[in-house]
Parts: sequence; C-alpha cells; structure tokens
Amino acid sequence: MTAQSEKVPRGNLIAIFAIALMAFLGILVETSMNVAFPTLMKQMHVSLNTVQWITTGYLLTVALLMITSAFLKQRFKNKQLFVAAALAFILGDLICALATNFPILLIGRLIQAGCAGLAIPLMFNIVVESVPRSRLGFYMGMAGLILMIAPASGPTFGGIMVYLANWRMIFWSTMPVELIILLLGVGAIKQYAPVKPVKFNWGQFCLLAIAFISFTLGLNSVSTAGALSWEFLGGVGLAIVAIWGYIVLAKHSSRQLLKLEIFKNLVFTYSFFAYFTLQFCNIGINFALPNYAQIVVGATSLIGGLMLLPGSLVTAILQPWFGHLLDEHGARLPILMGSTLFTIAALVFMAFGQHLSVVLIAIMYVVFSVGRSMAFSNTLTNGLKEVDMSQRADANAIYNTGQQFAGSIGTTILAALMSSVKVSGMSYAHETALGSQLAFGLIFVLSLINFGFYFIVFRYQKNDK
Repeated sequence: MTAQSEKVPRGNLIAIFAIALMAFLGILVETSMNVAFPTLMKQMHVSLNTVQWITTGYLLTVALLMITSAFLKQRFKNKQLFVAAALAFILGDLICALATNFPILLIGRLIQAGCAGLAIPLMFNIVVESVPRSRLGFYMGMAGLILMIAPASGPTFGGIMVYLANWRMIFWSTMPVELIILLLGVGAIKQYAPVKPVKFNWGQFCLLAIAFISFTLGLNSVSTAGALSWEFLGGVGLAIVAIWGYIVLAKHSSRQLLKLEIFKNLVFTYSFFAYFTLQFCNIGINFALPNYAQIVVGATSLIGGLMLLPGSLVTAILQPWFGHLLDEHGARLPILMGSTLFTIAALVFMAFGQHLSVVLIAIMYVVFSVGRSMAFSNTLTNGLKEVDMSQRADANAIYNTGQQFAGSIGTTILAALMSSVKVSGMSYAHETALGSQLAFGLIFVLSLINFGFYFIVFRYQKNDK
C-alpha cells in the first residue's frame, strides 16, 4: 500500500475535526462546574452530596445515551446525529444560563448531556470508518485526547469563567462556539454506511437505565444513610436484578442494545475493566482536587481550576507520542509505563492527603495526568483491535457507555468519601481533608488492581501491535 493511499481525505479530516470539537465542548462542560460547587452550595442551599449531581447526572445521562449508540448508528445518518447533538447542547446551555434554582439547573444539564452522549460515539465511529488501519493508533489517540484533556480542562475553564464573571458565564461563553461548530461540520459530515429502519428495544433500555440509576443512587446514599441502609442495599440490589433481567431478555432477543457476547474475548474484557477503572479515577479526581483546594486549602475558584492546567497542557502535547508508541512498539510499553506513573501520583496524593498544597497538587497532577492518559488511550485502541470489524460499533458502545458510567460513579463515590468524616468539634475543612485522604487511598488501590487486569490482557494477547 502506498503512502498516498493511506492519507485521510481532506473532507474526512474536516468532519473529524468538527465532531472532535463538538465532543470536546460536550465533555468540557461535564466538569467545568466542579469549581463552582462551593458557590452553588451557598447560593442554592444544597449539600456537596446534592450539588455533585450537576456532574453525576450529566455523566449518567451520557452513559444512558451511549447505550443506544449502536442502534443510533444503524438507524440515523451521521449528519442527523451531529445536528441533534448541537441542538441539545445549545438548548441545555440556554436553560442552565437562565436557571434560577437547582432543579432547573439540573434539568438544563441533563438536556445538555445529549451533546456528549451523541457526539462521543459518533466521533469514534467516524474515525474507525474513515481512517486507514495503519493510522488508526494516531487518530484514535487524538480522539482519546478529547476524553482525557476535556474533563481535566473543565475545572480550569470553569475557574476562569467564575473569576471573570460568575458560573453562568460557563454557559453563555460556550453557546456561540457550538453554533460555529454546527456550521463547520454540517457540510462535511458524510455517511459511510447505509442506515436501516431497525426498531429500538425499549425493554432492554429500561432495564439498563434502572440498573445504572439505582446503582448510582445507592452509592450516593452511603455517606448519609450508611452502607447497611435500605437506600444503599436496595439501590445495589435493584441494579443487580435489573442487570440479570437484561441478560435474560437479551439472550432471547435478536436485537441487543449491548452485545454482551463480546465479553467472551478476554483481551477485550480486561482491557475494558482497566479502561473503566482509569476513567473512574480520572473524573473522580477532577472532582476531588478543585473542591479540596477550595475547602481545605482555602484557594479561590480560579486557583482551584488553574492548578490542573499544567497537567492538561503537558498531556495534550504528549498525546500524539502516546499513540506513536503503540504504533511503533505495541501496547505493552505505553500502557505499563503510564500505569506506573499513575500509581506513583496516586500514592503521593494518598500519603499527603491531609496536607496537600496547591503547588504539590499541580506537580503531582502532571504525573497523574500523563500516566493515566498514556495508559487510557492505548488501552482503548488495544482493546478495539481485538474485535472484528463487524463488532466495532458494539464495542465502541460498550467502551463509551462504560467510560461515562465510570465517571458518574467516580464522582459519586469520591464525593461520598470526602463527605464521610463527621467528628464533633472538628472543622469542616479538616473533615474534608480526612475524607479526601480516603478518596485518594481508593484511587491508589484501584491503580494496583489495574496491573492485574493488564497482566491478563498481555498474557492472552498474541500480538499487541
């Protein structure tokens, strides 16, 4: 194959660029409100466990939409999905910007989540369909950059907007950008496969929705009701029953929202587990650190957001190199190297959890972000390479659904841990510091577990290139 034949056509590049920008914006606003939580808690008279639903609800909605991504790809044209994503973002933006209370703000966020829920799987599907396999590592790495840099950049962006004006500026400032993206991409988005009038399986969707929502609500109740409460046990129990019901229903159906037989591939399965864990830690720590800085250290919202910026910038610069490492040396080198850096950073956060400074957070977040990103994007690419092309859309749906659900419960669990310490006579800042140390300890434990997942992946993988 000649070098010329492996080039991506200019029109395809514009389409990838437009949908990547839309996905970036959709994910950017996921975490941009994190720095505004202390302000929202005062203005709208809600607790940390309640206000975190601004992020958790967003991520949970995105996860539920991603369950349908394989169906949407078959049923609707790429351009229709692109336009729908843009309109959801703009409408949600407007509602959030004008919100006068917490319920209205939350409704706006749930609508706005439609953008990320549609744009992220569309981005990966367009890359897979329009890029030669020999260049897939690079372009998947760049697409993965969106999933990694945008959540980390969200608090920085939010902090700047809050400093310049207030939290509403987060929404007013992104609205014209989304309009420009819509105009840029609407003429470039192409259709690479024919659509079919397939039917949607509402029964399967409802069971998965019940499982995700009840599990998240159950976890959210731990810090207030306890691990032995009916709220927690009932939520988790209902989630298990719903998942069991989905498996039974899916086995007797020719149309599955998520084709679970893909999990028979051990390399794919354990790559997914590792990918899920990395995203859990990523979104969780992007929630924890800005709130830690403001509540414990006493930093402003601007500083709380800016301290994550160095890690985001360094990771953005190195991201093409991460994909190049996989293309040239296989997945083992970048994944294990990245996991090691990620674990070191998690250990430092845990060890100094009660006495972190803004400078130490900024430095260790660079190590954390680089390591997690190096492992994250290459874990996705390596797992997808093990799946037949006929199953790629379903594999993408599973990865993207898991990625968003991981972020949702990551925010929920870390918020619960940060709020879990209640000691009479102890200041709120000290209680939060102790709770944060527990949260960082969980991330460290998960980083060690991930090495076990990768051991299984590379044991059964014959060729990691």
